[in-house]
Amino acid sequence: MTARKPGNRSFTDWIDDQIRDAQERGEFDDLPGKGKPLQGLDGPQDELWWVKQWLAREGVSYLPPALALRLEAQKTVEALDGMRSERAVREALDDLNGRIRQANRMPPIDGPPTTLSPLDVDELVDRWRANHPPAPPAPPAAEDAPSAVEPARRTWWRRRRSA
Repeated sequence: MTARKPGNRSFTDWIDDQIRDAQERGEFDDLPGKGKPLQGLDGPQDELWWVKQWLAREGVSYLPPALALRLEAQKTVEALDGMRSERAVREALDDLNGRIRQANRMPPIDGPPTTLSPLDVDELVDRWRANHPPAPPAPPAAEDAPSAVEPARRTWWRRRRSA
């Protein structure tokens, strides 16, 4: 906690003395960002600068629903190559198309209306297949194939009938 301001001094003088004392003690020597320019000094003055910095720092973005859906569609199409199976690709595209159809049915509450049409699932699956050749069939397991050494056992009643 800082010391209280003496009654016979002005705030300006008292604060300047505290800063000078801290500089002499070296408390400002190794601050992060030392020698770097301050960000945003050259840009236009914005009343909501702190909100924008907070959103950027927290990784949050706010877009109107139509634009957010368009961005999600773009990211989904870009992420298709990373998916491992055709089933996963179809499920992702069907889910996205359902949300696109829902947004197209409802009037926009906030922001512009959506102009996005559902994606062509078959075309995108064909493109995914072109980039992911099918895996070669696995050789049959030894347990599945009958052994050539061991003859098939007959049940007891068949053995009895043939004797």
